[in-house]
Amino acid sequence: MKNDNSLSRRSFLKSSAVMGSIGIAGSIPLLNSCSSPKKDKKAELTLPVLLDQAPDGKPLKAGLIGCGGRGTGAAMDFLDAGPNLQIVALGDVFQDQLNNCREILKKERNVDIPDENCFIGFDSYEKVIDSGVDVVLLCTPPHFRPAHVEAAVNAQKHIFMEKPIAVDPFGVRKVLAAVKRAKTLNLNIISGTIRRSQKDYMETRRRVLSGEIGDITGANIIRNGGALWFRSRRPEWTDMEYMLRNWVNFCWLSGDHIVEQFIHEVDVMNWYMGKNPVKATGWGGRQRRVTGDQYDFFSVEYLYDNGVRTHCAARQIDGCTNGKVEQINCTNGYADAAGKLYDYNGNVIWEYPKAAEGDTQSEWAVKNPFVQEHINLVSAIRSGNTINDGEDQAYSTLVTIMGRIVAYTGKDITWDEIMNADIYLGPKTYVMGKVEGIPETIPLAGVAHKE
Repeated sequence: MKNDNSLSRRSFLKSSAVMGSIGIAGSIPLLNSCSSPKKDKKAELTLPVLLDQAPDGKPLKAGLIGCGGRGTGAAMDFLDAGPNLQIVALGDVFQDQLNNCREILKKERNVDIPDENCFIGFDSYEKVIDSGVDVVLLCTPPHFRPAHVEAAVNAQKHIFMEKPIAVDPFGVRKVLAAVKRAKTLNLNIISGTIRRSQKDYMETRRRVLSGEIGDITGANIIRNGGALWFRSRRPEWTDMEYMLRNWVNFCWLSGDHIVEQFIHEVDVMNWYMGKNPVKATGWGGRQRRVTGDQYDFFSVEYLYDNGVRTHCAARQIDGCTNGKVEQINCTNGYADAAGKLYDYNGNVIWEYPKAAEGDTQSEWAVKNPFVQEHINLVSAIRSGNTINDGEDQAYSTLVTIMGRIVAYTGKDITWDEIMNADIYLGPKTYVMGKVEGIPETIPLAGVAHKE
């Protein structure tokens, strides 16, 4: 087995494994473009109407796949998006997770899920999809997302897919293929990158793209926070159960925190840039994490085909200064993507006019984006105005994967290299037993210094 850190810039394309077992990627088309498909700039500068709730219509039945904290939250967000919305099926690999979700839905939303619609096991996603639902909420650890998206599209279900959508290039290509097929079937897909559904972020971007502070020249994107939760291994747990219950600390399941969490901020950057980088360089490391095989911090520079450079850095360590920066630099000033424009003297020249607390009627009121994304999904289904942002999230996911790999290896990587890499993380089969070939070891970039 080889890890990310063992791969040279060119040879990683032919490697048989990176932080896990490799699958054969021949059935997934390889792509060679460094840019996303061009979009209508005029349409980009016209903000869509964000409804406070989805319109009424015939009941929409949704099934939840992945009953952890985020999945349970997504189920309640779906129910809050409008009238005649139902959660009718649950699926998870762990009985206790499903039971907890079921209890919360009953307590918080008075929703009863019958026993016959509660499914346990690695194949539970298939059973949820086949339970008569109209919509699936895909909220498992992201390693499983590509297979679940593909199955849902094949079954012609509308989809909410939590971020990120994959942990490796193989998975990204699988999702891109499924998203493309979904468009031909007029299926709706909404992703969990919430900023694109948040009015203050949308209006700020509109002003920047309209040229109010000139042309974009770069970006500085930072997310520094405390350590995430972890689970110490119990004697009765198999390898698979331990990894799944501690999934945010294993690369094959989460993609590392640059992919699993930092994608929110990197997606904002991609949203502004409107295209993908041609190359990445970076570094990272681990100082405080206590389980798993991931890093504590990353610092990555992305280069674009016009010479523009952006910098992205993220850290998860307790006891440090925390903060978030989403700064878009332009020729005549810079933007805080959350709602401010500045000149280069540091003066605020525009600020999003936030509504007074509790004022939901103001045109500037910002709806909870976790609910807004479901409002957008349900509205699209009921209106027939299809929406599908799967491609955008797939590319944002790949940009974060690109950053992870340059940090793990210490080697620059181009967009075409990462887009075409035959890298698949994780086991080839799923059983609650021993997991071969994925030791709990930390990637090391470069080689040891010698005298």
